[in-house]
Amino acid sequence: MTAEIDPSASDHPANVPRDAAAAEAGPGDLEAQRGPMGEAEQSGPFPPPAPSPGVTPPTPAGPPAASPPPPAPPAAVPQQEGSIGASTAGAAVDAGTEPAGPAAGVADEEPVEEPGEWRHPASQYPLPRVLAVANQKGGVGKTTTTINLAACLAELGHRVLVVDLDPQANATTGLGIDPRSIGVSMYDVILREVPLDECALATGYDNLRVAPSSLDLAGAEIELVPAFNRERKLALALDPLLHTVDYVLIDCPPSLGLLTVNALTAAGEVLVPIQCEYYALEGLGQLLRNVELVQRNLNPDLSVSTIALVMYDARTKLASQVVDEVRAHFGDKVCRQVVPRSVRLSEAPSFGQPIIAFDSRSRGALAYRELAKEVSGGSSDRTR
Repeated sequence: MTAEIDPSASDHPANVPRDAAAAEAGPGDLEAQRGPMGEAEQSGPFPPPAPSPGVTPPTPAGPPAASPPPPAPPAAVPQQEGSIGASTAGAAVDAGTEPAGPAAGVADEEPVEEPGEWRHPASQYPLPRVLAVANQKGGVGKTTTTINLAACLAELGHRVLVVDLDPQANATTGLGIDPRSIGVSMYDVILREVPLDECALATGYDNLRVAPSSLDLAGAEIELVPAFNRERKLALALDPLLHTVDYVLIDCPPSLGLLTVNALTAAGEVLVPIQCEYYALEGLGQLLRNVELVQRNLNPDLSVSTIALVMYDARTKLASQVVDEVRAHFGDKVCRQVVPRSVRLSEAPSFGQPIIAFDSRSRGALAYRELAKEVSGGSSDRTR
């Protein structure tokens, strides 16, 4: 039979060495005996034995031991790639900073890459460039596009000349020049062989000049019929000026007569403004056939380089259908910038100003600025 041990005896192992040492030891000695987790290290020859079954050890007497210091924070473990790490990202957000590395919680989401800057194929053409703005249908925005595109190109630093071949002279008045007050017009250049430099007038805008039209040009179609080399009159007049300009924009009349043929023969490119309506597409086929005839017989370097979608009304489904159809047929030749229908664009010609001067913050001004960048490829790098 096993003898029971009296827990109140003085020689009980649980009452002898540990309490006495704790009572006699100072604060510094006690801190030295504590382990890394706040418990006193068990040193000495007699480690405390495990209590016997069924026996509850008494509470040691003496002053209470000092509370252990708080445990040190665990060392940060670097997260592996693909881990979530929500706590780190959340702490960074609370602190007002962005977490380093990929965002928390979206490890499986692929990063979105910004597409490269798209450039219109015609923007790579060398300078000088001669563009005939042509469409035999009237009221589709030829003159509006000529005036505002020329002004925006000049704003980018390009030297621009506008040639007004329309007897209505809308491009002339749209740039602030009264056709009735001029002495020399494009009629004199085409039929009397006056040098184009004598006809070109400065406008109120840097880098922009205009060769004005007049009502006399309405009779030029008939007078050109018996003329020798009648299709090349404008090309011969432009040639001496090409080294002084970067862009020549020819505003063609709304017909496919000899004046338009002169413009197509003198130009290297055709810019076709298309109104985003059904009727604007009907005459496009005839224009393309005429361009092909000029290519074959008069100007093999001519090409339809640019299609500009203008007068776009986002409220109608027809406008979107016209845009989709034109893009599907002409591909990259169609400019991505679409010019919206705007009241301010309609009001600007009555003040003799391009839209960037009349209302530089309007939707039309922003659209034509982007169109000019797309057509030219950006600002001019030519030094003066």
